[in-house]
Amino acid sequence: MTRLLALDPNEATGRSKELFDGIQGKLGMVPNMMRTMGNSSAVLEGYLNLSDALGKGTLGGRLGELIALAVAESNACNYCLSAHSFIGEKLVSIDTDTLHMAREGRNKDPKIAAALTFAKTLVEKRGRVSADDVETVKNAGFTDGAVGEIVAHVALNVFTNYFNNTANTDIDFPVVEAETV
Repeated sequence: MTRLLALDPNEATGRSKELFDGIQGKLGMVPNMMRTMGNSSAVLEGYLNLSDALGKGTLGGRLGELIALAVAESNACNYCLSAHSFIGEKLVSIDTDTLHMAREGRNKDPKIAAALTFAKTLVEKRGRVSADDVETVKNAGFTDGAVGEIVAHVALNVFTNYFNNTANTDIDFPVVEAETV
């Protein structure tokens, strides 16, 4: 049972209504996570702004989705696992084996694997990574800016994981459950 109310976009007012209208226009729907975030237009707008900014970064949508899955598995967020598995497969055309491996921080491409390992390390160490952790991801071919973007992707996904785990958001995608708790 949900613990925070998901607003009806047709009944929303003010800034949340404006944001919902933009989401509806872009996605053709307003996902339950965003409907729930809409209880505070500041929360929803902050999420949308960071997500939009990272979408313009150097890592690309594919790696962003894989990082989201690695972080969601680490935080046992079934909403985010479900959403990013759907987005990864249907919108970014990532095969299911690659999606599943990302949850474990693995990939056949050593550079992507290094990014996913670093993302999971950030979560496990709560951001207190070592110089060796940073050097390893940089040696895999990531610039200082790209390392910063990985950190930002992790932060965005920790936020959504914590938000959805707190709200117990109704999953409006095909359900995927965490293997680790």
